[in-house]
Amino acid sequence: MDNNNLEQITFGGGCFWCVESCFNMLKGVHSAVSGYSGGHKDHPTYEEVCTGETGHAEVVQITYDPAVISYEQLMDVFFFLHDPTQLNRQGNDIGTQYRSVIYYKDEAEKAKAEAAIEKSKESGRWQGTYVTEVTKFDKFWAAEQYHQGYYNENPTQPYCSAVVGPKIQKFKKHFGELGMLNEQ
Repeated sequence: MDNNNLEQITFGGGCFWCVESCFNMLKGVHSAVSGYSGGHKDHPTYEEVCTGETGHAEVVQITYDPAVISYEQLMDVFFFLHDPTQLNRQGNDIGTQYRSVIYYKDEAEKAKAEAAIEKSKESGRWQGTYVTEVTKFDKFWAAEQYHQGYYNENPTQPYCSAVVGPKIQKFKKHFGELGMLNEQ
């Protein structure tokens, strides 16, 4: 992978443990880092973000090679992994920190994000009104180290085995059949 041509995208689709784990399996993804964006406090902690009072969303910042995987393909994965019609929640995870959000860096990226939302709507995968925010990127704060690769380190933790694991298996089946996963 040519590190000089890497790009980044930051978005939130519920709990970052699942999102980060899945994106790290994709060909062309250099890294997927769990963290926080969209809030008003510098260097927030997980505990602070969980209160909902900092305004941050749990996000994943993906560094990728656009020669291997496109922005549009990343958006397809994003909309596969979460329900963009659930306001401030994903399943039993409730709070503004779990909101569906795409952070853009410039107007061209904003247009691509909006087009990805329309494409997902047209797919009919999710029924209901999309609530995904498209918001100007400001800052990204990496989550605490124990959140990075959390699922891989804790697959038998109750939340991971009940919620994250089944989602990852579904992801691996679908995107594996498309040839988009790294060799395991």
